[in-house]
Amino acid sequence: MELKVINTEGKDLGKVTVSDEIFNADFSSEKQALVHQVVVAQLANKRQGTKSTLTRTEVSGGGIKPWRQKGTGRARQGSIRSPQWRHGGVVFAPKPRDFSKKINKQMKKRALYCVLSQKANAGEILVLDALEIAEAKTKIMAAICNKIDAGKKAMFVLGSENSNVTIATRNLPEASVCDVALINVYDVIRAGKIFLTKEALEKFEEANK
Repeated sequence: MELKVINTEGKDLGKVTVSDEIFNADFSSEKQALVHQVVVAQLANKRQGTKSTLTRTEVSGGGIKPWRQKGTGRARQGSIRSPQWRHGGVVFAPKPRDFSKKINKQMKKRALYCVLSQKANAGEILVLDALEIAEAKTKIMAAICNKIDAGKKAMFVLGSENSNVTIATRNLPEASVCDVALINVYDVIRAGKIFLTKEALEKFEEANK
């Protein structure tokens, strides 16, 4: 498998050979189910699960019957903290819970290979010779995006921390920056074009041998 190499001016610098296992993996129906499972788990693991409201047993007050059982003409009531009362408890109140799902490393890796392969075969993964800017200014990064035809939802994958690029991209609604060690299935699926620096590509292939 070969990926196109460009510079920040958008000039074509040729191609680089990459691993077929990573960038040209099979994407059969079974693998689609695997990708779905990994994405569902990833989104579930982001949930905090901290919401909590009070049931009728937890709301303070209401220890006395509001009026006698018979003779008033009103419906019988046992407590002013029953769910039908204002400030009463909540029926089936949500409580803190753990939404996390366990996905093993091999499943994550195979799913990531599948989505990267789909992007690569669609021509949506390009390799940047380097991505360095002198100042952390949004207009500099916006100009680079225009020159390389980044399009919508572009994702720049860096091999090492680059504060200038990260800060300069922060205010661009259609671009994001990701460290190569943090690349994941959900972000790859959501991204439009993906731009890997040469350093990031080398590190990623080295880590996935």
